Amino acid sequence: MRSFIIFACLALGAAGLFGGWLDRGTSGSAQQSDTKAAMAAAPASSGQRIVSIGRDHRGHFKAHGRIDGRQVSFMVDTGASVIALTEREADRLGIRPSRGAFTSSVQTANGVVRAAPVTLNSVDIGGLVVRDVRALVVPGRGLGENLLGLSYLTRLKRFEYANNKLVLEN
Repeated sequence: MRSFIIFACLALGAAGLFGGWLDRGTSGSAQQSDTKAAMAAAPASSGQRIVSIGRDHRGHFKAHGRIDGRQVSFMVDTGASVIALTEREADRLGIRPSRGAFTSSVQTANGVVRAAPVTLNSVDIGGLVVRDVRALVVPGRGLGENLLGLSYLTRLKRFEYANNKLVLEN
């Protein structure tokens, strides 16, 4: 019996190492792919839509979509409670909060900054449209790029990491 348990443990350990080796083999090609090509949308069998997002050269998930019909790029951040837009990008999209609207304190990689809460009419990532989405506009250098946070992601049917990709479904 003891020999059987030792053999089972060795087999499980080898399976874990082999599985990790296989995953590393696929991650290199996903990281080298162009981020626009790495994001693919496909209709699911029940009429629902699935979007699969590959990693960029830094290993991050970059999503290309639209806010209120205008193109925008995001880094997907499941640690961000809401969508966060740089002030420059928000201005390009026609979102211009007054100086007095910057009332929320937000912890960013660059420290604590004041941000302006806004509501986006629609956010569309690969045909997955969510309406009336909470967001923040972060001024100056408080944010390096736009973040696609949970205020969008949690309104989908699901989002998950599978096969070295981020999968979104409505």
